Amino acid sequence: MVLACQPVAAQSLKAENLRCEYQPHPLSVQTHTPALSWELRTDHRNVRQTAYQILVSDNRSSLAKHLGNVWDSGKIQSDASIQVGYAGQTLEPAHTYYWKVKTWDNQGATSDWSAVGEWQMGLLAPTDWHGARWIAYEQLPAARVNVLPVDGAKDTYRDNNTLPLLRKQFTAKKPTKATLFISGLGQFEAVLNGQKVGNHFLDPGWTKYDQEAQYVAFDVTGLVKSGPNALGVVLGNGFYYVPPVKERYRKLKAAFGYPKLICRLALTYADGSHADVVSDPTWRTTASPITFSSIYGGEDYNATLEQAGWATAGFQDSAWRPVITVDGPPQLVAQQQEPLRVFDAFKARRITQAQPGKWVYDFGQNASGIIELRVKGQRGDTVRITPSELLGPDKAISQKNVGRGFYFTYVLKGSGVETWRPRFTYYGFRYAQVEGGVPQSESNPKNRPKILRLTALHTRNAAASAGSFLCSNDLLNRTHTLIDWAVKSNLASVMTDCPHREKLGWLEQTHLMGGSLRYGYDVATLCRKTLADRRASQTADGLVPEIAPEYVKFEWGGDMFRDSPEWGSASIILPWYVYQWYGDRQVLTENYDLMRRYAAYLGTKAQGHILSQGLGDWYDLGPKPPGTSQLTPMGVTGTATYYYDLTILAKIALLLGKTDDAAGYEQLGAAVKKAFNARFFNPQTKQYATGSQAANAMALYMGLVAPADQAAVLANLVQDISSHGNALTAGDIGYRYVLRVLEDAGRSDVIFALNSRSDVPGYGYQLAHGATALTESWAALPTVSNNHLMLGHLQEWLYGGLAGIRPAEGSVAFDKIDIKPEPVGDVTSARATHRSPYGLIGSDWKKTGNSFELTVTIPANTTATIYLPAAATATITEGNQPLTQRPDLKLLAAEAGKARIQAGSGTYHFVVSSI
Repeated sequence: MVLACQPVAAQSLKAENLRCEYQPHPLSVQTHTPALSWELRTDHRNVRQTAYQILVSDNRSSLAKHLGNVWDSGKIQSDASIQVGYAGQTLEPAHTYYWKVKTWDNQGATSDWSAVGEWQMGLLAPTDWHGARWIAYEQLPAARVNVLPVDGAKDTYRDNNTLPLLRKQFTAKKPTKATLFISGLGQFEAVLNGQKVGNHFLDPGWTKYDQEAQYVAFDVTGLVKSGPNALGVVLGNGFYYVPPVKERYRKLKAAFGYPKLICRLALTYADGSHADVVSDPTWRTTASPITFSSIYGGEDYNATLEQAGWATAGFQDSAWRPVITVDGPPQLVAQQQEPLRVFDAFKARRITQAQPGKWVYDFGQNASGIIELRVKGQRGDTVRITPSELLGPDKAISQKNVGRGFYFTYVLKGSGVETWRPRFTYYGFRYAQVEGGVPQSESNPKNRPKILRLTALHTRNAAASAGSFLCSNDLLNRTHTLIDWAVKSNLASVMTDCPHREKLGWLEQTHLMGGSLRYGYDVATLCRKTLADRRASQTADGLVPEIAPEYVKFEWGGDMFRDSPEWGSASIILPWYVYQWYGDRQVLTENYDLMRRYAAYLGTKAQGHILSQGLGDWYDLGPKPPGTSQLTPMGVTGTATYYYDLTILAKIALLLGKTDDAAGYEQLGAAVKKAFNARFFNPQTKQYATGSQAANAMALYMGLVAPADQAAVLANLVQDISSHGNALTAGDIGYRYVLRVLEDAGRSDVIFALNSRSDVPGYGYQLAHGATALTESWAALPTVSNNHLMLGHLQEWLYGGLAGIRPAEGSVAFDKIDIKPEPVGDVTSARATHRSPYGLIGSDWKKTGNSFELTVTIPANTTATIYLPAAATATITEGNQPLTQRPDLKLLAAEAGKARIQAGSGTYHFVVSSI
């Protein structure tokens, strides 16, 4: 083979994209030892950092003089550029710190000091709130608090709570810094001098409220003025209180309390003095125009009850009443995950009259979100908007599959054009049915309100995009979009299963869909938050229930919806995946007790090391309607997951220096493996259990198959897929492992065949039946959710298999990368990018005739092995330059018909002729 490369350009080394605790400018860091990270940028190849120096100061002027008056690390000989722990003076609550970094590389270059980054500390102790109290309009009687009801339990009360406005007028000087630390339960919006604070939606994130709540920090320096000011807050129920109203849908009956508020507005002045405005008994309150709000039932708003200027100085609040002080959750922690925000806006593609007085708006996309109504009419006119995923046979909206009784109601104030959007709820929908109003384009003999515009607003977690994908195959591109809409629609303050009937954090999808999520979005902070939810939801005996935060005990069919190893094991698997993907060792330390206790719990449930409880391969494709496992016997998936847990725990314990624990987990794992094979493996047929796709794939992936039998078990898996006409049968649990095993074995051709059909249940089938987001069932059944996260595992293959961007074996945070594209089927090109903690990784290939071209981007401070489809007689070039002129591009031994090239950072363009 002949290899070549391009000339070296002049180098310029920079440290960029500074981050503290994963964020560029966090306002409420909740640790005294925050993790700092940066990316190296250079136009040179094969660059690795050899040293760094960090300066941290409590003021910009000192830092400008290169003085770290809080921490000067000195020159540290290290290649670490991510998760570098702060090690300076004790950090003070609510203080802002400024930092920069200088780096040195392996080629003798030294960077300039980076641009300045900054972070602000949060409030780490109760005393940091400076006397702020929880305040409220009213208090739920203690006898009515029910923080963990059993699903199906009868209601004990029927009252409807008040959604309040709260306000405080204060006098201030113009500050040099003003931060609002605030928590309003269940949700809040703050208004300062008449302007909404921030652009968040549904703050704070929902948590296990009997243990903790989150607070949010906002920089409001530009909103505070000299003289009189007014701070106002409107509160919603969220998951904190679910109103027991018969006419409205609700999945849960949880009632932690009525809405309440705690806040501290911290002011810093030019002379160095400080002042605080805190929530206390001097605040005043009244009912808001929101007359009903439920996370499950929708929201009603009466604009005739509005009080203009209620959050401005000078407003007369004498008719308002004093707040009451109340108790709140025992712990307040900073909102570490990204907030929810409004993203896409969809106009109606068509408007039809389904029935007299019922107008259906079709927005063309099933997505999580809210509506925005623009309307004109008479005072007291009422418009009702009912969203849905699907239409019924009568072409009106249907909520049969997602819980009847979710709608929005708006009562007009009659003052010209009015615009309204809900504040404290959301839904998953494509359609919206309007009653009580008439589209602007239609005749209006009854003089009903004119709907000037109805818009669908997509809301989701603001996790940054981390990837892109496109290929030459239209079905795969549309499949990527289909899954992506389900991903976006279910990124909230937990990773929800669906954005309508449940909105709950079912745990299995956080590890099974983890790779697919992380390729596309930076979900590090959301992963950390969901792990905190698991710690809060773990029971005294070590059980981690299948949902977290756990707001209700699902007791249908005993404990199968609460105690399934494939779900609870996310508490062990996800921390390991977060460490592998982001290099976050702290996530292992802070969750080790959670993991240890859950593994011990599983040990108490095992019979002869076999776990048979739970749901199994949920929603697999069998002869019956989808539900609990049909094709794979109970015990297979649970026990295989249990063994996987133990192998992971042994690695984690060893990494954390707990060698005795590691030895114990290895010993127990060996016993589980022996029992699993004795129970489920047939040495004559080389099949596990029934020979289902899930059974054979999980045994292979988890390392339960003896080396001598691996090829035969894999052959049986491929044969089963072929015998079904290249159709899948595995469900929520098994399908991810089918894909992983096939990709690892170099059988992406089978994956392509498996996902290239539209005539059998699968992605193509869903698209052919009109789905615009991934559905709950492979067959896109109208009786279940049509926007569901759990079956989107193919994203991981699109990025890692087809485009070829994969973390190499043993890599941490993509410090070692495999670029291993799989040109299969009729796919002639594919390109993907992924922003790893070290920087952007890119793979862009195309196949024409008997040649193959690949452009690769590898970030600084990492290395890659690049796999190219190449016969022994093929000619490989890189930039038309011979490899002999660049010894740092190293040709390795060929593997399975692929040439392997070891490379450092840089951008490379390879051409393979005569493939």
